[in-house]
Amino acid sequence: MTTFDRLTALLNEQQARYRVMEHPAMGKCEDVAALRGTELGQGAKALVCHVKGNGIRQHVLAVLPADRQADLSRLALALGGLRASLASPAEVDKLTGCVFGAIPPFSFHPDLLLVADPSLLARYQELAFNAGLLEKSIVLNTEDYQRIAAPTCLHFLRG
Repeated sequence: MTTFDRLTALLNEQQARYRVMEHPAMGKCEDVAALRGTELGQGAKALVCHVKGNGIRQHVLAVLPADRQADLSRLALALGGLRASLASPAEVDKLTGCVFGAIPPFSFHPDLLLVADPSLLARYQELAFNAGLLEKSIVLNTEDYQRIAAPTCLHFLRG
């Protein structure tokens, strides 16, 4: 089962309010937001990170608004670690089954902790994200995202 199939099955099972959009694969958040007809800040950017130090070794799926940047040091400290880095392409594939840029803001792997910056949940009624494939997006009600994904909320934005 693909990540897209798992995601849509979960959203259907949980009676989420969402829609699927197909579009050409795009490399930049700004470009895909324009294709979706959404604002850049509605985009849920998902980064696979590795937090280490203080006895912590944790893979994290850090989700933030697409118009903001993550502060990986702040993320590490919020989780009790000393440093954080982006995961390698091999780790991303193992933990998500997706390529960079196509990772949805949901964790389907037991070793991948899902965290979201609170600003992601407070700004818009709907979130938009690539749904496991670069050419498919989902626009999902924000309350449904929070209820279904249940991310741990941590402040880790830059600035």
